[in-house]
Amino acid sequence: MKIHPLITTSDALADLCARLAKAEFVTVDTEFMRENTYWPELCLVQIADGHEAAAIDPLAPGIDLTPLLELMTANEDVLKVFHAGGQDVEIIFNLTGRTPHPIFDTQIAMMAVSQSEQIGYSNLVESWQGLAIDKGARFTDWSRRPLTERQIDYAIGDVTHLAKIFPKLLARLKKTGRGQWLNQEMEKLADPENYRNDPSCAWERIKASGRNPAMLGRLKALAAWREYEAQDKNIPRGRIARDETLADSASHPPKTQADLAKVRGLSAGWKDNEIGRRMMSTLAAAQPLSDEELPPRISRGAPLGKEGALVADLLKLLLKIRSREIDVAARLLARSDDLELLAAGVRKNLPILEGWRFEQFGKDALELVEGKLAFAVVNGKLKMTHVDEMHGGIATAAE
Repeated sequence: MKIHPLITTSDALADLCARLAKAEFVTVDTEFMRENTYWPELCLVQIADGHEAAAIDPLAPGIDLTPLLELMTANEDVLKVFHAGGQDVEIIFNLTGRTPHPIFDTQIAMMAVSQSEQIGYSNLVESWQGLAIDKGARFTDWSRRPLTERQIDYAIGDVTHLAKIFPKLLARLKKTGRGQWLNQEMEKLADPENYRNDPSCAWERIKASGRNPAMLGRLKALAAWREYEAQDKNIPRGRIARDETLADSASHPPKTQADLAKVRGLSAGWKDNEIGRRMMSTLAAAQPLSDEELPPRISRGAPLGKEGALVADLLKLLLKIRSREIDVAARLLARSDDLELLAAGVRKNLPILEGWRFEQFGKDALELVEGKLAFAVVNGKLKMTHVDEMHGGIATAAE
């Protein structure tokens, strides 16, 4: 594979992208810094197609990234391949308002051909290529210039290895017939709504107990205020205030600005400065949540009771067994929330009762809940058996 020198000019980038636009797929990775900023700072882009590979410097003076971004988001003929690409996709979305499409994530794909829940890139390379990756450059400062040769070699390796692994992984998926299992997962990864940052919804990510409309209204207002403050200053939201500080302030709102000095997690200076005044104004203007906005009383499941909890545990055991039997990651088959809902009697809008998940797991899960399946130990291994196959207390395991 031809490795190009670091690309730092618009012309060189345009030429590269013109060639890559004819490829069947490109492997993509990014290096970025976000420790001290609200928005991640893109510092390097690596890309390969199996024939050539290059690292692109987005911080190079005057470089125009348009050809690259168009290749990522507008060219539907080229498949974009990432590994654990959520943050890479987020960066592209922040730059363009669009996400790469079509998209393929090798970490997600590994869930369909192994029991690996979130296999790391190093383990992926070791598993498929028998190579150990030097991780020494991983935590370097990617924003500092000039980049060292070691940094660039390390970064390009991420896409050159992936360009060799992807065709093999794709062949495995085709052989096992499991490629279609991943279509929904890949579309979810490419869904722009996953990366759209709406400050009015920021409160939903903060843990808060209770459903008091006034308290949650204050939390919603404070969370949105924090997003705008952090965006304006381009600093991490936690530098403004931590989640627990906002939740505590929503539950026990300070009566005066001077009281902010007593709030754990806030600077004493807020008692008489501008940011403190803006926080108090936000609290004063907060409105209780409407009934439509209130979270459901059961946000992550349904009331199980003691017996239902035991059924949910049996379903989780069944999930482990089936995951092992067909060599697929349990998390791809079913989520714990869905198992608890099934145990609680829910039968509608459950992914495990639809499509391939129903055939591979949901059908047996439903039969277990309905008393048609039981566990049996056969040759020292735990398996499932249909109740009507049990004779005289001896179970014949369904293979």
